[in-house]
Amino acid sequence: MLDPAREAIVSMVLSQTVQFDILIIGGGAAGITVAAMLRGKVHGRIAIVDPAETHAYQPGWTLVGGGVFSLEQTIRPEASLIPKGVEWIRKPAASFHPDQNVVALVDGTIIGYNYLIVCPGLQLDWGKIEGLTDTLGINGVCSNYRGDLAVYTWDCIKSFRDGQMIFTQPPMPIKCPGAPQKIAYLAADHLRKTGKRAGADIAFCTSLDTLFGVGFFVPALKAAMQRHGIEVNYKTTLKAIDGKAKQAIFSVTGADGTISETVRGFDMIHVTPPQSAPDFLKSSPIANAAGFVDVDQATMQHVRYPNVFSLGDAVSTPNSKTAAAVRMQAPVVVRNLMAAMRSEPSRVAYDGYGACPLTTGYGEIVLAEFAYGGKVTPSFPIDPRKPSYASWLLKTKILPYVYWNMMLKGSEFDIGHKERQFADVV
Repeated sequence: MLDPAREAIVSMVLSQTVQFDILIIGGGAAGITVAAMLRGKVHGRIAIVDPAETHAYQPGWTLVGGGVFSLEQTIRPEASLIPKGVEWIRKPAASFHPDQNVVALVDGTIIGYNYLIVCPGLQLDWGKIEGLTDTLGINGVCSNYRGDLAVYTWDCIKSFRDGQMIFTQPPMPIKCPGAPQKIAYLAADHLRKTGKRAGADIAFCTSLDTLFGVGFFVPALKAAMQRHGIEVNYKTTLKAIDGKAKQAIFSVTGADGTISETVRGFDMIHVTPPQSAPDFLKSSPIANAAGFVDVDQATMQHVRYPNVFSLGDAVSTPNSKTAAAVRMQAPVVVRNLMAAMRSEPSRVAYDGYGACPLTTGYGEIVLAEFAYGGKVTPSFPIDPRKPSYASWLLKTKILPYVYWNMMLKGSEFDIGHKERQFADVV
């Protein structure tokens, strides 16, 4: 006789009503890209599970917050991006059952698969900062990590007269680790251009002990902070916020490891929320101890379930969580999945490539490209630490086009990044 838990699983599988050759969890950048690449290469049923009605080009939200893009430029209907021939299941996933090769949806629907690709992205844990959800979008509390709030960021910056601006960065992991400081540079530059910089005290408060995870780029970013007159506070984590009183409470870790609390007043505060893997993934058999899909960092194949692959922000690989990483991960997942379908060994490896166009001011960007181990892997043989207008054009003109018209259409785009060496002095 089966135990109740096992009996429930068997009943779940027996009640299954639909089966797919490839099931993709998540219809963001990763899900749409791999679906588009697989279409035409794999014969069989492919489905994307995602309830979202709209799709956002999230790398553009820094520019929305800086008044360069409108929100409408970053949003398209999800239906317009689902590749032809790929089925769209407009419901949220609830749980994974890899031993039975099924996924349960929130309404109880059970979906079977032969191969599973997991890419649901990160969840934004706004509630982990006390009082934040009550004041988002009002009282000068903004964030570029949500589209509508990025619009409010620009409202706050352009209407700012004088007082205290604060920009925060929580502990890792977060989407695009450079984004919290990008908007600080743009805000300071806008105030300079409009003659209001003298009346502003600007502080960047980061939970980290450095400005960037790849040390090669840190001197250039420190120089940008100094040039803009931004006060940098390390190991300083936002814990609570009182929007009406315009006060933020931070936890500060001292050099000796002691933790203290400090209260800062603000006229505007840009908050980067804590982030984590989605709750339905954290508690699943395919997750590691940190809650991320447990894959081999080279093949992107699950370490225990060979018919499960993952990419994007919810994967366990130690790379920067950016759209550029997805662009390089997707071909690896597709090739290795197809090899698995033929019972062949994995064919290609992901090198950990990621890119972060660090907007250090209007019309200038430090283009950080790097791979596993902090290797500097620029696509061009020029010193990437030097802010350039060419990289600004790449960020504002070329990359959005590549995203909408190439990447999400299943085209591969890599102009040849590789490890390069540069002199120590910028």
